[in-house]
Amino acid sequence: MTGKAILTCALNGVLTNPAQHAVPVTPEEMAASAREAFGEGASIMHIHFRDQAPGQSAMPSWDPAIAADIAEAIRAACPGVIINQTTGTVGPDVSGPIACLARLRPEIAACNAGSLNYLKLKEDGAWAWPPMLFDNPVPKIEKMLDAMAASGSRPEFECFDLGIVRSVALYVRNGMVPSAQYNFVQGVASGMPVDEDALALCVKYALPGAPWQATLIGRAEIWPVHQRAAELGGMLRTGLEDTFYLPDGARAAGNGALIAALAACARRAGREIASPAEARQTLGLGS
Repeated sequence: MTGKAILTCALNGVLTNPAQHAVPVTPEEMAASAREAFGEGASIMHIHFRDQAPGQSAMPSWDPAIAADIAEAIRAACPGVIINQTTGTVGPDVSGPIACLARLRPEIAACNAGSLNYLKLKEDGAWAWPPMLFDNPVPKIEKMLDAMAASGSRPEFECFDLGIVRSVALYVRNGMVPSAQYNFVQGVASGMPVDEDALALCVKYALPGAPWQATLIGRAEIWPVHQRAAELGGMLRTGLEDTFYLPDGARAAGNGALIAALAACARRAGREIASPAEARQTLGLGS
């Protein structure tokens, strides 16, 4: 990809506790935060849905009514915005994300493209959480792709390592999906590191001409790699799901400040920021 940069804001993530970190949860909070990011140039909002019951806002929800309230509030606050819905689940039951896809009909939906041992250590070497398998076998991926086709949603393949990047081409060749759009996820402790060389390899092994972006998880160290992604011509993504920190190491006040810093990366690379209409045209999403 070349030309104008398409910016995605990952608004809130899946398990971040809003009592510890000020991530948006309610439809009103999601809409207000999206509006800030939209004003700084984000044309795509990647959204997770949270339980709205008192004391449960750190937990995910697959209630289609909650998902619809959140998506409708964001669309009303950000005219023309593109919705990118999460679909990630642990285990074989994908009925929740499929129900949300059918209700929301998002333009883009994240499709986790392979399995990963999801690990993290504390400073003392103990596990930060019990080691878990983020399981995404091919039959599960096929179910998600079929549901995305039914809802008219473009799959965005979430790739946690280089082997998963290469697998996406096999899905296309097998006929599971007509084309590819990539999200190279870097910074999970047991996946790809935040690294310019790793990014270049992902681009090398992606299908030629396919849209791509990088999700970079971390602190100030992520920003040089964002800059490299801008120089290589990719879409760009950040938000409170991925980081709480600005390039100077200061804590971001919200999603708007993070997207402003991302837009600056694009402009330093000589690229202007795509409007939602331009993003739709570039990605072939229709009007």
